[in-house]
Amino acid sequence: MNNRQGRLFGVSLGPGDPGLITRRAYALLQRSDAHWTYPVRRKNAESHALQIALQSGLALPAEHTPLVFPMTHDSEILAGYWLQAAETVQVRLNSGQDVLFLVEGDASTYSTFSHLARTLSALDDQARIETIPGVPSFNAAAASFGMPLADTDETVAIIPAGYGIAMIERLLDDFDTLVLLKVKPLLDDILELLQRRQLLPYAAFIEKAGTEFERIEIDVTALRGEKVNYLSLLLVKNPSRERSEVQRGCRKKSE
Repeated sequence: MNNRQGRLFGVSLGPGDPGLITRRAYALLQRSDAHWTYPVRRKNAESHALQIALQSGLALPAEHTPLVFPMTHDSEILAGYWLQAAETVQVRLNSGQDVLFLVEGDASTYSTFSHLARTLSALDDQARIETIPGVPSFNAAAASFGMPLADTDETVAIIPAGYGIAMIERLLDDFDTLVLLKVKPLLDDILELLQRRQLLPYAAFIEKAGTEFERIEIDVTALRGEKVNYLSLLLVKNPSRERSEVQRGCRKKSE
């Protein structure tokens, strides 16, 4: 009987470029004794996370398990799928096998891994879980644009655009940089807001960052009326924002 409990790893793979997979993540993916799992939106659908791993030159293991995380906001439906996924992983862990859950971007940032880990911990508070950090899409986007996310004392907010135009406008008053994720449903409304605030020249758009289908638009007005991919974001700088005084106690010279 195997008394060793397996460990669940959230393996961050970056936004799409296999070259952005960390050495730690790549080493885990090369293990022949670990079981691969990965998120899909529905049964038999492709997994973006899995494709990143395969494009790095790794072969798909003989045994691998897609875990369904549907695109819905219905909490009861989601809870059922999270539970099913956690129970599937738990069987492997109880057999002593380590499980690798493949994650696009970073596993700590708007990731399905957080739901899986939380549900597994509820089933077994002794479950061993480890997160392997990775490159988020907005860091890759900022590098592609040559646009720093923050400099010196600047502030940054990262939100799904679905919070709405009123929220985005409020944040523009308090933050030097906005990262707006999943902009597809509100893109034209966001562009209208940026035009009104005279911020169109300080915005940049990226779709499918790091993949062979990556699209970058520095002139975001070209996006008006277009249907963009779900995997898209806007970076918005607000150089004219009025800033309050910064407390610099940690830099203050001793008298």
